[in-house]
Amino acid sequence: MNKPTVAFLYDFDKTLSTRDMQEFTFIPSLGLEAHEFWGLANSMAQREKMDSILAYMYCMLDVAAKQGTALSRQTLLQCGKDVEYFAGVEQWFAHINRVGEDAGVHVEHYILSSGLREIVSGTTIAPYFTEIFASEFLYKDGKAVWPKTAVNYTAKTQFVYRINKGVLDISNDVDLNKSAPEDSRHVKFSNMIYIGDGLTDVPCMKLVKLSGGHSIALYQKGKASTVEDLLRHDRVDFIFEADYRVGSPLEQAVATILRKLGVDNRLKDLSQEQRGRLAIR
Repeated sequence: MNKPTVAFLYDFDKTLSTRDMQEFTFIPSLGLEAHEFWGLANSMAQREKMDSILAYMYCMLDVAAKQGTALSRQTLLQCGKDVEYFAGVEQWFAHINRVGEDAGVHVEHYILSSGLREIVSGTTIAPYFTEIFASEFLYKDGKAVWPKTAVNYTAKTQFVYRINKGVLDISNDVDLNKSAPEDSRHVKFSNMIYIGDGLTDVPCMKLVKLSGGHSIALYQKGKASTVEDLLRHDRVDFIFEADYRVGSPLEQAVATILRKLGVDNRLKDLSQEQRGRLAIR
C-alpha cells in the first residue's frame, strides 16, 4: 500500500516557543529589555518605510556592532540552547511520528518562521525538522554581514508551495514554478497541517485551509480571545491552547486527523484495487 506523506508546518515564535526566540538570550546579551529592542526595530521600520523583518535584522547587526561585538553564526546557534517551549513540545515530534506510523502515513515536520534559522537550528528540537524555512544572515568568515533571507508574513506562503512540490532549495525557482500534476507532488495540500499563533500566520493558514488541508491557531493559557476571530472568520479549522502533551485537546485533534488521512488513503487504495478487478473481468 502506498503510504502518503503528511506535512506539519509550524510557525516558531509563540507557537512552539513561549516568546520570540531572540528574547531568551540574544536581546539580554545586548543589555536591552525585549520591549526596548523591538521598539528600536519597529521605529526604524516605520521611519524608513521598511520591511519589519529586515528592520529587526538590521538592528541586530547595528546594536551588536555599536557594542563592539560581531554577530556570528556560532553565537546565534548557541542562543537556540536557551529557548523555552510550551508544555510537551520536546516530546511532540517523536510521538506524532509514531501516531502517523500507526495510522499508515509518513510524517514530516517543517518550520516556517520570520525568526532566525540559525537560532532554530541550535534548539534541541531542530533534528526533527525536514527543513527550516526562516530568516537568515549571510556570513563572511563566520560573521553576519547581510540578510540572506527575510521571511515576512506573505513570503511564508512560497514555502507551502515548496513543500507541496518537494522543491526545498530556496534558490531553485525554476522547478518551483513548473507545472506538475497534483498526484506527482511530494505532499498534497490536503495532507498539510499548519500550526501557528495569530495574524502573522493568516496567509498560510488560509492557503492550507482553502486547499483542503487543516489549519490550527494556538493561544497561551487563558488567552483564547487572541485567536477567536480567526475561527469566527473561517481562517482556521480549530483553536487550541498551546499544550502539546499527550492527551491534550491539540494532541487528540491532530491524532484524529492523522488517523482519518490514513483511513482515506486505505479506502482510496481499496477502491482502485476493486476497479482494477472489474477491468480484468
